[in-house]
Amino acid sequence: MKKEVVNSLKTAVPLSEEEIEKLIEIPPSPDFGDFAFPCFSLASKLKKNPADIAKETAAKIKSKELRVEVKGAYINFFVKREKLAENLVQKILKEKESFGRLNIGKGEKALVEFSQTNTHKAFHVGHIRGTSIGESLSRIYEFIGKKVIRANYNGDTGMHIAKWIWCYKKYHPKEKLKDDESWIASIYVDAARRLAKNKKLQKEVDIINKKLEDKSDNSLNRLWEKTRILSIKSWKKIYKELNTKFDVCYFESEMEKPGKEIAKKLLDEGIAKESEGAVIIDLNEYHLGVWVLLRTDETVLYSAKDLALAKRKYDDYGLRDYLVVVGDEQKFYFQQLKKILELMDAPFKDKYNFITFGMVRLPTGKMSSRTGENVLYSDFIEEIKKLAEDGIKKREPKISKKELNKRALLISIAAIKYSMLKQDSNKTIIFNPKESVKFEGDTGPYLQYSYARASSILRKAKRKSNLKIKIDKLDEKEFELIKKLNEFPEVVLKSYQDMNPSHIANYSYQLAKLFNEFYHVCPVINSEKQNFRLSLVEAFRIVLKNSLNLLGIDVLEEM
Repeated sequence: MKKEVVNSLKTAVPLSEEEIEKLIEIPPSPDFGDFAFPCFSLASKLKKNPADIAKETAAKIKSKELRVEVKGAYINFFVKREKLAENLVQKILKEKESFGRLNIGKGEKALVEFSQTNTHKAFHVGHIRGTSIGESLSRIYEFIGKKVIRANYNGDTGMHIAKWIWCYKKYHPKEKLKDDESWIASIYVDAARRLAKNKKLQKEVDIINKKLEDKSDNSLNRLWEKTRILSIKSWKKIYKELNTKFDVCYFESEMEKPGKEIAKKLLDEGIAKESEGAVIIDLNEYHLGVWVLLRTDETVLYSAKDLALAKRKYDDYGLRDYLVVVGDEQKFYFQQLKKILELMDAPFKDKYNFITFGMVRLPTGKMSSRTGENVLYSDFIEEIKKLAEDGIKKREPKISKKELNKRALLISIAAIKYSMLKQDSNKTIIFNPKESVKFEGDTGPYLQYSYARASSILRKAKRKSNLKIKIDKLDEKEFELIKKLNEFPEVVLKSYQDMNPSHIANYSYQLAKLFNEFYHVCPVINSEKQNFRLSLVEAFRIVLKNSLNLLGIDVLEEM
């Protein structure tokens, strides 16, 4: 609809298509049309009164699909609703999962790095948000036509590894090594607690850390490799539940040697310098502080490793579009990284971008659990699943245990992901488990329930897909739903341009809400408009599924 309005104005006003599109408004009341074009901005250009411009411009508009009225300085456009409804619903039913796809990124490739888990530590709730945002952005990129490479950068070296290995060898040597996230996390937690009680023990950890860095102890090296693999295996179940699969995983240990080489090269080129035995880059003239690349003992810091990672990604794929999704506490750090890539004149310096996301808190305040730091994913998902199971059993007491578990997991993932994606990424969010699993209101389960309700209507009607779509007159609720369905491609584009999945999340809720309003006011089965309304229900179902898929949320045929 909006495209038709833009096309009708292109030859009538001295503005580009993009400028016209930005000026078009949605009137506050349907009485003023479906779209409105204000002529105030043309006054200085045409040296005329905006109201006169509106009258002259309206006279030039020729469109079979639109009726035009002038109200002061506004040109109001009324869409031929019935024709639009027929065309749109037919288009959705024909294109199905392709409806809303754009080809603006066709032929392009992008690498999206997200999640960034550490071996030997817990996969916690903060990782869920970063993983959900990264996966959603990857799907949005794919939906606009790009080929996406999903990358994960994992911390498998450093002091936290030394603490884990020290604690396991000293206090848990008889315990069998497991690929269980809770068990792996428990060893690290025990290490942290023991070291907090007796700080003299840190010397023992330092010795292990040094041996791990210089690879001088074969037994430690073997234990590190075994436990590293077990940590990675423990993530597979989590990523499967979160609907995420990575194409490539980079590891911090792989970046140590190339990181050191880059640091020394920057030193030779005069970009870096020595300071009290360390190698640094002074960014104070850019108000970005100081970046330390190498410690005084020449061990490599994260900074040098991240430069090596950036180069490695470019060497592997040669792309011009890289995105890194990181916590907002790293915003300043990545501003420093971007500046150094610029100083290095890296060939990908202009296309190495990042977005940040805020913390996740519980209603009780800062998260805490038996980890002493964060809430474990495994504990968290079980708590949400229990709440979901309770809600399902109230609706369907005789459900089988297998089906209950399956539905509860899908509902739990929807509850968590939607809660974390419906708000702007950079905002701190308060996650309320009980509120998130409700089947009413602005929640993931509500969206799944709306889809299941639409599926139920179609099953009861035994709808055939070859029904012809013809409508003489639209009810207001039917047209409101039609207009919202029509917005989907535009919402996808905005989400891509802003790198913001919350646009799609909020659209999904608005769409589901309008569908439920339509369903309560407009009878479907055995009504005079049954054929059209069944088609409209199916169109809604298709678009909501497409929308939720971009959020990484699965639909349910039955709730």
